[in-house]
Amino acid sequence: MNATTDVTDAALLGFLQEAVPFSERPFADLGKLCGLTESAALARVQSLKEDKVIRQISAIFDTRSLGYASSLVAARIAPELLDKAVSVINSHPGVSHNYLRNHAFNLWYTIAVPPTSRLGLEGTVDLLHRLSGAASTRLLPTLRLFKIGVRFDVEGGARPDDQEAPAYTEANRTDAGPLTAGEIAFVRLMQRDLALVPAPFVAVAKELGMSFEAAAALHQHFLTSGRMRRFAAVLHHRKAGFGANAMGVWAGPADDPAALQRLGEMMAGFRAVSHCYQRPSYPEWPYNLFTMVHGKSEEECEQTLTAIAEATGITDRHALYSTKEFKKVRVRYFTDDEARWESEMA
Repeated sequence: MNATTDVTDAALLGFLQEAVPFSERPFADLGKLCGLTESAALARVQSLKEDKVIRQISAIFDTRSLGYASSLVAARIAPELLDKAVSVINSHPGVSHNYLRNHAFNLWYTIAVPPTSRLGLEGTVDLLHRLSGAASTRLLPTLRLFKIGVRFDVEGGARPDDQEAPAYTEANRTDAGPLTAGEIAFVRLMQRDLALVPAPFVAVAKELGMSFEAAAALHQHFLTSGRMRRFAAVLHHRKAGFGANAMGVWAGPADDPAALQRLGEMMAGFRAVSHCYQRPSYPEWPYNLFTMVHGKSEEECEQTLTAIAEATGITDRHALYSTKEFKKVRVRYFTDDEARWESEMA
């Protein structure tokens, strides 16, 4: 049964997207919220994984707080070079998302590089620009984070203009300094897809060589410091019933930082907006505010974008829809993959 038409599955997916509790029996706890036994909750989650509704259940870390440098990148690729460009760009292990969008800048990807990178962020993107054959590449790093947190309305009760306070913003980030060896080990384990067994976090604590209480305290520390945004499920949005996503780009006042911040915070207040950022603009790209919106259709996305335009008064805007998904994975932190890629490609 489709997850969006089964009431219990929809409720379970709602809780899974918000947080999986770091408890000794997390699926028993989630089951209680939905009126299910532990075994029934596990069976439903397993079925949702097999049906490709749930992509992964793992920690969702804040890249910058782990010491990584990251950016959205827009590239202008000639159609005859697109396959080659996608292959080259996707080969970098720090590229987590790569989409074809309906714009002259047609290839859009996100990339993260570790603090140990010899090339750094700009050097890596410059190399990808040259290897991909792009006619133009623009680095669009986050200048200010107004909101991040994908939470699909699988329950079906939301309206395009609904408001809510963002769960994670720039204020949640802290400069906690370099990670210890123990914290890096924690990241490596928590970024793995959660085992669908009754006591998965007990096994994680054992693998870390610490008590469950110590592991739970470390988990809470990562949440409090902002290094981890949440531990939750990430969905295949199309399988969950959300067939359209629009990247709304907005030309806010470039010469009025305070007004730009107010507008970004206003946009972030829309429930349907999953990501909201201030990014740099360029002479051929005047758009400095970005909002990601997901919907069951393009019409639904447009309703939200229209509501944002009416609230902010911004008229110079575009909606960039993804027409093909080339890559969508979680970034894997603190592996040797990036160093190997640099050795092979640089």
